[in-house]
Amino acid sequence: MKPVVISGTGLFTPPYSISNDELVTAFNAYVELHNAEHAKAIAAGTMAALEPSSSGFIEKASGIKSRYVMEKEGILDPTRMTSRIAERGDDELSLQAEICVAAARDALTRAGRVAADIDMVLVAASNMQRPYPAMAVEVQEALGIEGYGFDMNVACSSATFGIQTAMAAVQTGQARAVLVLNPEITSAHLNFRDRDSHFIFGDACTAIIIEAADTAVGEHQFEILESKLKTKFSNNIRNNFGFMNRFDEAGMGKDDKLFRQQGRKVFKEVCPMAAEMIRDTVQNAGLELGQVSRYWLHQANLNMNLLIARTLLGRDAEPNEAPVILDTYANTSSAGSIIAFHSYQDDLPAGAHGVICSFGAGYSIGCVVVRKK
Repeated sequence: MKPVVISGTGLFTPPYSISNDELVTAFNAYVELHNAEHAKAIAAGTMAALEPSSSGFIEKASGIKSRYVMEKEGILDPTRMTSRIAERGDDELSLQAEICVAAARDALTRAGRVAADIDMVLVAASNMQRPYPAMAVEVQEALGIEGYGFDMNVACSSATFGIQTAMAAVQTGQARAVLVLNPEITSAHLNFRDRDSHFIFGDACTAIIIEAADTAVGEHQFEILESKLKTKFSNNIRNNFGFMNRFDEAGMGKDDKLFRQQGRKVFKEVCPMAAEMIRDTVQNAGLELGQVSRYWLHQANLNMNLLIARTLLGRDAEPNEAPVILDTYANTSSAGSIIAFHSYQDDLPAGAHGVICSFGAGYSIGCVVVRKK
């Protein structure tokens, strides 16, 4: 199989940031309103009072200090607790497509490519703005790309699964170059009224260009040496929102139609799976763990990443070995590991090896071993 490279990456960062303090102030105001409204039921013992949150709790639980969002005033309104973003007409560029285009242009520039060089567009993310037409086809039209495009969803592992899919398309000659996009407007499926999860997610979009090594011209190339994908069914991370919800009106608007998870179970079950996956993929690439200079891990929870790195290295990782971006971006689902890769790659010398690894709902785990050219 012919060598394939990641020849460019791009990043769109939303214009608004919400600090833990801002988020907690809004959440606690909501808690006060809720408890006052239901004071009689709470006093009678038929309803439990909601507990306030704190910035210290959030940072200790996750390592998150702030997050970027597409709109913040609606999220910080304790009577609303979700963004205020107007719907666009069918003849306007969709919001998700808009952030894809921004990230794509960044990636094209870094790869030294133009739209005419791309044959395939793949939009891979946790949640799509609509079921059809495919977001990828809209992005393809907006950028003026010939060829074809489609969407895929493997939750937080969508980017790594997208890399594998793109690599196969290039190796089989279906495409000269593939544009993989991860538009994560995660604030739309987050329950900002849930103390255990209201702080987890942030919005962002990443872009990756995959092409044959013998035709790549960019200055930021990483050869893909090996990739491995794995899925194992679990209900510990779930979102039941879908087109069939209207079949049973009793469930419409319920909390399970937004993101929910059993965090302790996820931590316990996913960390060893991810470490084993990385170890196996590195070995399949003909390398030893000691030859890996950098781990670009999924940015969901700092404690998870610290444990995975410690399991692999037998010690705590140095900051440059497993770089962290979730402190300012929070969990951006599939975009997280790619934001880390995009932000912490230029300092590596030629010949250095690295691992991109994502893990999340499904469960799904994707691992990609690369070497800087």
